[in-house]
Amino acid sequence: MHSLFHSISSIFQPVFSLFGWLMAFFYGIIPNYAFAIVMLTIVIMGVLTPFTVKSTKSMMAMQKIQPEMKKLQVKYKGPENRQALNEEMMKLYKEHGVNPVGGCLPMLLQAPFLFILYSVIKGLSNEVLVNGKLVAQPRYIPSHGKMHDAIILAGGHIKSFGMDLSLKPFSAHSSTGAAIPFFVFVAIAVGLQYFQMSQMTNRNKKTGVSVPSQQQTLQKIMPILFAYFYMVIPAAVVLYMIISTIIRIITQDIMFRVGISNPTKGETKEIPGAIKEVAEETKPSTLKSQQQSRSKAKRKRKAR
Repeated sequence: MHSLFHSISSIFQPVFSLFGWLMAFFYGIIPNYAFAIVMLTIVIMGVLTPFTVKSTKSMMAMQKIQPEMKKLQVKYKGPENRQALNEEMMKLYKEHGVNPVGGCLPMLLQAPFLFILYSVIKGLSNEVLVNGKLVAQPRYIPSHGKMHDAIILAGGHIKSFGMDLSLKPFSAHSSTGAAIPFFVFVAIAVGLQYFQMSQMTNRNKKTGVSVPSQQQTLQKIMPILFAYFYMVIPAAVVLYMIISTIIRIITQDIMFRVGISNPTKGETKEIPGAIKEVAEETKPSTLKSQQQSRSKAKRKRKAR
């Protein structure tokens, strides 16, 4: 397993160095590790946001065609009709321009960045044994720069606002109080993740689109899985997740406000029956016939 990880790390070495260089660059502007991570996150999300927009639109489109999907599932029920069902489903997706895996795209794209950032953070706090003593030897960042010198001076710690961002909630902290901010980070990250998922659900309810039961179940389970994930990664990576989730929330909110992801946009609403009747009565031909009927009635009354 170690050799496999080493092989993967060797392949990603240029990417690790690029991310390390970016962090060092931002640290050179404002010497704060949290600031450098936030700025790096903004750069990454700038690349991923177009995919987030596309994914959100795909998810909304998928939810819009749920009634048609259920009809097909009822019509082609049973294992003997599975191929026909798949064919009809593909036709439905093509007709509405839906990508069934589009909603998973941001999460799939996020995974490599998490691995890269985790590796870079681990590299920043790298230590080597020299004359029987552990000495800080940061990796992936320029050896001559503010960040490199600061890490060496701090003995391999990457402290920001009193937190060593290379540590995890259950790492060996100096005191119980020192561990509290790490648990707060996890709580904020999970809360934002839940809010982002519920943001989509609430939007669907407002637009009258039914939310699949699978999605509702997923919304309840995912925060628990993320909570565990955030417990076992460094605080620096949790900070990345916090900022990236905030950016996705803002992106989705803007999309909802401008109507980009409105599932009912472009649909013609059915006119109520009463309005239809009024419309029929106000047609020119109908008005003309009514006027003719009134004139005949008047002539009959005069003849009497």
